[in-house]
Amino acid sequence: KNSMRGLLVKSLRNNNRVNRIRRYLASANSGGEPLVVTTTDELGATVIRMNNPQKYNAWTRTMLKDLHGAMKKASENEATKVLIVTGTGKYYCAGVDLAGTLKPMWPGALRKRLYEMNIELFDIWLDFPKPIIAAMNGPAIGASVTSATLCDAVVASTEATFSTPFAKLGVPPEGCSSFNFPRLMGKETANRMLGPEGWVPNGAEAKVIGLVTDCVPPDQVLPHATQLAHKWIQSTDFPPPRSHMGFSDTAYLKIVNDSESKQLADAFLAPPFLQAQVNFLRSKNKIIPASIFQLLVFLRPLWKLML
Repeated sequence: KNSMRGLLVKSLRNNNRVNRIRRYLASANSGGEPLVVTTTDELGATVIRMNNPQKYNAWTRTMLKDLHGAMKKASENEATKVLIVTGTGKYYCAGVDLAGTLKPMWPGALRKRLYEMNIELFDIWLDFPKPIIAAMNGPAIGASVTSATLCDAVVASTEATFSTPFAKLGVPPEGCSSFNFPRLMGKETANRMLGPEGWVPNGAEAKVIGLVTDCVPPDQVLPHATQLAHKWIQSTDFPPPRSHMGFSDTAYLKIVNDSESKQLADAFLAPPFLQAQVNFLRSKNKIIPASIFQLLVFLRPLWKLML
């Protein structure tokens, strides 16, 4: 009995050790570094740096968990006066990695999860109680573009690009972009980015259309954002009320986010999105995943009854 008990204890200890290692690896990039790195300077400018350049800082489930956790800590940390979000490497962020965020589930449960996940994805930016600056050091795609417009200011690199390929993917706009983009740049330019054209402006063009606050050389993005944060902190009227690129009605943006999230959840299970995934995966020569999505398209008349 004692030997069996000893083996059981040893097995449990080994399992705990394995689980700790798995949790560590899940929260580390391929170089063994944390996926999110946080620093705060003496004036209270906190920098949260997405740190998975090998994956273009894409938002996997673990990356989002770590990013949201870091943002929550910064919101509660009295030392943090202004938050700056940036990325490591050439990319700011490649957007949400669906394969790295969703698990297989029944269609009805999947739609519910998609809705809840999208609400949470953007509400954390909307609800953050302190000013936020997006320091966009390179290309940004999808949700990483739209979430930046929920910040108080955006400093972009001259090498940054801004891609919102929603129409190409067969899904509606998200991240309050259905409201924010026309407000910032006018309806015609917003349609160029959000519609079938899928126009991808660079940093200088984004500055002209009002998508970003400032555009600077790549090595000046973080220094410029930090300088702006210090200017705010040292101003006599600090802290100012939150302003999402010039729009202060957070409650209204949350209503927009809720509406967009419902539409997005429906669209992810609709034929245009599923077929777009087939076409995209085939273009990348990913035959097996493409075949799975093709099967979903074929069987949709049956499984849509479970929605």
